[in-house]
Amino acid sequence: MSIVGIVIVIVAVIGGYLMEHGILLVLFQPAEFVIIGGCGVGTVLIATPPKVLTQVLKSLTKALGGDRSSKPLYFELLSLLYDLFQMARRDGPLALEPHVEDPEKSAVFSKYPGFLKNHHAVDFLSDTMRVMLSGGIAGHELAALMDADLETHHEETARPVAVLTKVGDAMPGLGIVAAVLGIVITMGAIDGPPAEIGHKVAAALVGTFLGILAAYGFISPLASCIEAVNQSEARYIECIKAGLLAFANDAPPIVAVEFARRTIFSDVRPGFKEMESALRGKK
Repeated sequence: MSIVGIVIVIVAVIGGYLMEHGILLVLFQPAEFVIIGGCGVGTVLIATPPKVLTQVLKSLTKALGGDRSSKPLYFELLSLLYDLFQMARRDGPLALEPHVEDPEKSAVFSKYPGFLKNHHAVDFLSDTMRVMLSGGIAGHELAALMDADLETHHEETARPVAVLTKVGDAMPGLGIVAAVLGIVITMGAIDGPPAEIGHKVAAALVGTFLGILAAYGFISPLASCIEAVNQSEARYIECIKAGLLAFANDAPPIVAVEFARRTIFSDVRPGFKEMESALRGKK
């Protein structure tokens, strides 16, 4: 949908301009693109560490790829939690150790490839279960431990959003820079023919237009999209946290899974009856 939105913005702007009998070639001002684009890239490089730049690129890829949370993925997650909790209840907690130590080779985890693709979720679940298996940790301490992990991950994923937001805020100003330079050029040719002066003024105004369009038509919406994807991924981890915490407090496997299910947003939450039927069948 992000790609569709970008296409709609471009078509709407150019289409409306042509409907007003605008000359499309006037908008093609390579110098303005160089000034605004170059300044935008330069300011990002000045203000952003290389590691965060990599995160920005990855976040943009995820945003353009769409939100990965869906009802089948949550169904898969709840089924995995139930399998792990059932194994711990039936065979003892130590039976989980080989599975959480190497999830990629685990017979349990391998049944859920969608979950294995989410590396942060795999690490969160495995690391937390390692702590649970070591023993000697109270429920409130386990909750605090998981909250610390979630908070760290939230701050880490928020950095690309902050970078894009700042760039979006700066783009109208960079557009004004390009426009001012265009006006300077225009004043240098003020004694020229009116048509030439008009062309130079139009070129200067294109700079302002490009800066505002880039800020409010593309960069700021992409930052909001990344933030929404991050919130969706955080909810996925919250689901794991709820299930683990309930099981650590001696809830039966199916009840612990229900605690996890209740944290899922309603649009992608598996129904109680379909979840219960699937889990009862496993049992």
